[in-house]
Amino acid sequence: MTKSPWTEHPTRTLRWRPGDRLDAVDPRATPGYHGGKRAGKRLLAEHGAELSDLQERLFAHGRTGGVRNVLLVLQGMDTSGKGGIVRHVVGMVDPQGVRCRGFGRPTPEEQARGYLWRIRNALPDAGLLGVFDRSHYEQVLVVRVDALEPPATWQAHYDEINDFEAEIADAGTAIVKVVLAISPEEQLERLVSRLDRPDKHWKYDPSDLRAREQWDEYQAAYQDMLDRTSTDVAPWYVVPADRKWFSRLAVGELLRHELRGLDLGWPAADFDVQRQRRLLTGR
Repeated sequence: MTKSPWTEHPTRTLRWRPGDRLDAVDPRATPGYHGGKRAGKRLLAEHGAELSDLQERLFAHGRTGGVRNVLLVLQGMDTSGKGGIVRHVVGMVDPQGVRCRGFGRPTPEEQARGYLWRIRNALPDAGLLGVFDRSHYEQVLVVRVDALEPPATWQAHYDEINDFEAEIADAGTAIVKVVLAISPEEQLERLVSRLDRPDKHWKYDPSDLRAREQWDEYQAAYQDMLDRTSTDVAPWYVVPADRKWFSRLAVGELLRHELRGLDLGWPAADFDVQRQRRLLTGR
């Protein structure tokens, strides 16, 4: 049997715990993993088959009366690799069982209805793997850093979010929350590379420069977010993101673990299989 390159599973090495410090996370590290880039890419591809099978079981249960679903929440500074996770990890499963949603600036209607209204409308239906590229956590990140609400207002959102996630978890949603931790040096390289490639210009946003100037403020906001909203039903995982291959591998492992934990077999047929066979074949 081939020895696993994981010395510890990402559910242990990457889980946020009380007392952890975001500024102590090395964005180039590969916690619990002792293999290299080539082996990591190969391992992700190998585990993709099981990830796809587990997601198909979830989808099948949703089509036959099951209530479970999975929600992957991705947060991180610009260029941290959220889109790459969607393409290279979530992209390994059947797209008909996936619902992806990105959250930008809220519309006037969304603002009038409260920040959780659009989040509820985007939750995955039974049997689906939902992905939030940014999420309700913008309410305690960009809203805080840009002073879009007074402190008393955004401070109240921590408890509101915890209650919301406990509610949807109780209704059958398994929640996987990931912060992709990138260094300012790596972010700079990725932003410059977008300017160097005409096919990447569409991904560049001049407002990213302002976010870089607010780096320390965002790190403080992320620290408080992690401390106040990592719960037993919806823990945070902080994934070093300077090495794209590792962040993709780690998130793939976290998703695979969550889907395995649902312990779903294939739904039993609600019809007489042998009778249907006879009707089809005549014997």
